[in-house]
Amino acid sequence: MAALIDNNVAIITCDDQHLPKGLTLPLDTNHIQSERFKQQINASEPLRKQMWQQTISNKIAGQAYMLAKQCVETKNMLAWSKQVKSGDSDNLEGRAAAYYWRNIFKNPNFIRRREGEPPNNLLNYGYAIVRALMARALVAAGLLPTLGIHHHNRYNAYCLADDIMEPYRPFVDELVINIMHHANDISHLTTDIKRELLSITTVDVVIDNHRSPLQIAVQTTANSVQKCFSGEARKIIYPEW
Repeated sequence: MAALIDNNVAIITCDDQHLPKGLTLPLDTNHIQSERFKQQINASEPLRKQMWQQTISNKIAGQAYMLAKQCVETKNMLAWSKQVKSGDSDNLEGRAAAYYWRNIFKNPNFIRRREGEPPNNLLNYGYAIVRALMARALVAAGLLPTLGIHHHNRYNAYCLADDIMEPYRPFVDELVINIMHHANDISHLTTDIKRELLSITTVDVVIDNHRSPLQIAVQTTANSVQKCFSGEARKIIYPEW
């Protein structure tokens, strides 16, 4: 994906032939837009590291939840989720990922990579949908999706979206597992498979003591991120596992 900013509109272009082209995100959604930009830009390094700590802790907890539903041992994952330090200095995200991907599909040889063997293709498509939802929600909250709290790729226009969507990835993983259980062939993204993956927007998410569709839950998360940058809150509101 790439982005252009013109006339207060962020235009997302996607190089994935399977996804919609030209998604537009307005950048004048809030009457104090410039103030929110400044708060985000001026966020301290300790604050960004604390926000990343919360993000990875919740992501690992979500992965543990999905593993438990597949009857996989999760004591180590649950312990890691509580041991994440500021900025994830011990890289528990990586340690958890190695265990998670060996077990989530009951295939110890599975390797998660963008150009890897199926179901990587399904995961890519599902994650792209969630990424777009999160980018839209962050912009609606008055934030610049380019300025991440952890990701800092000069060629990535949506670093913040990639950061904050991390705890939502397990919902895609579960949907992919369900598709694998009944689909005869997952080597290609058929119309039916795409339709099922698009249903990720309506998956139930328990967040802030409420049950909401994922597309609404990401808005709750994005608004809480803005409040962390402004100093109104110290905790990002993520899904409850």
